[in-house]
Amino acid sequence: MLNNDQLDRWDRENFFHPSTHLADFARGDAPNRIITGGEGVHITDRDGNRLLDAFAGLYCVNVGYGRPEISEAIAKQAKELAYYHAYVGHGTEASITLAKMVLDRAPDHMSKVYFGLSGSDANETNIKLVWYYNNILGRPAKKKIISRWRGYHGSGLMTGSLTGLELFHKKFDLPLSQVIHTEAPYYYRRENLDMTEADFVAHCVAELEALIDREGADTIAAFIGEPALGTGGLVPPPEGYWAAIQKVLDKHDILLIADEVVTGFGRLGSMFGSEHYGMKPDLITIAKGLTSAYAPLSGSIVSDKMWQVLEQGTDENGPIGHGWTYSAHPIGAAAGVANLKLIDDLNLVENAGRVGGYFKAALKSALGDHAHVGEVRGEGLLCAVEFVKDAEKRTFFDASEKVGPSIAAALLKEGVIGRAMPQGDILGFAPPFCVTEAEADEIAQKTAKAVRAILD
Repeated sequence: MLNNDQLDRWDRENFFHPSTHLADFARGDAPNRIITGGEGVHITDRDGNRLLDAFAGLYCVNVGYGRPEISEAIAKQAKELAYYHAYVGHGTEASITLAKMVLDRAPDHMSKVYFGLSGSDANETNIKLVWYYNNILGRPAKKKIISRWRGYHGSGLMTGSLTGLELFHKKFDLPLSQVIHTEAPYYYRRENLDMTEADFVAHCVAELEALIDREGADTIAAFIGEPALGTGGLVPPPEGYWAAIQKVLDKHDILLIADEVVTGFGRLGSMFGSEHYGMKPDLITIAKGLTSAYAPLSGSIVSDKMWQVLEQGTDENGPIGHGWTYSAHPIGAAAGVANLKLIDDLNLVENAGRVGGYFKAALKSALGDHAHVGEVRGEGLLCAVEFVKDAEKRTFFDASEKVGPSIAAALLKEGVIGRAMPQGDILGFAPPFCVTEAEADEIAQKTAKAVRAILD
């Protein structure tokens, strides 16, 4: 216990934790959890607690914990060549191989992949490329980016601005002026309950058209969106949404950035969410599922259309002035190669779709008729339960009641990790792709028990 106590003290005295109530943590009023191991869908903490991680870390450990195929690939790469940069045409076998593997899986119209380290920096890269693209085409005013309320695209200056959640703006002087927001495709939270899904899609389109009209299409460069909303509530789009949005963007010559940090490489039961929903993006953001988080790596996949203009830009202006020291880091790339091979070998994309459907049905069976459950929703292994004060009237709890966090805490006592999502009482699930039907049943049953403990 002495070592554990010392580690706790060091933690609170030295470690700046992200997305944490800093004062409570430093005072010792908020718990910490020091993780020491993991296997399959379970993690273990320093006190020996074995927890079923139904959120795969931060929806990123897609192949599950403890995969020797990936850790051995990382070790082998570190011994052979721990690092070399990717500037001015340098590459490694791992980075070159991974680029081909990504493009072999991406939609056919994509051309090249630029590697970074995180989803946030990949979206920063995307915005720079969009601005560069329009400058090369002689359209210096076409620079604004449309994002959506409740979207999540990172927490940097530009990416935090793209994010449409209050927590990421408050007291940070965000969003920046180049970013404007439109309606979230969140049918359950529609203002007019009489709207059908088709009515709501038409409403989202009308809101987007009105925004473009107000701002001027000649000032708007791109629209960014997750195929299915992630951190903003784990919300699949209403039927026909993306086809209708794509039509508006094409009409006004506005590029589409598909943020696939969460959905890429199988989360929805399809390799990419873009193909799942029939999107045709100009840029695709990838990160979490690229390496299953065994090493940091992200990417921006660039379409043929954009690539031709980027080449033109370097013919006119010399080498492109963008890069990170750790772009295409060989250890991250080696992890990515091993991870994508493992996803194929274990047929994990198909498993995500099959068990995801089973899991959503199990959650609905366990909770669907509860008086405080407004909606059970999901696509593939991306599922959520939204809690309300009155399901029939669709009235919401006050945020001060902290219903979502309380249920997540009760679930943790049952040995299962779910995530209380921001801006609502929403419990989110995104387990590793290797989750079984038996484990899905366990999550659903223990969630129902936690809900009863708090709301009954």
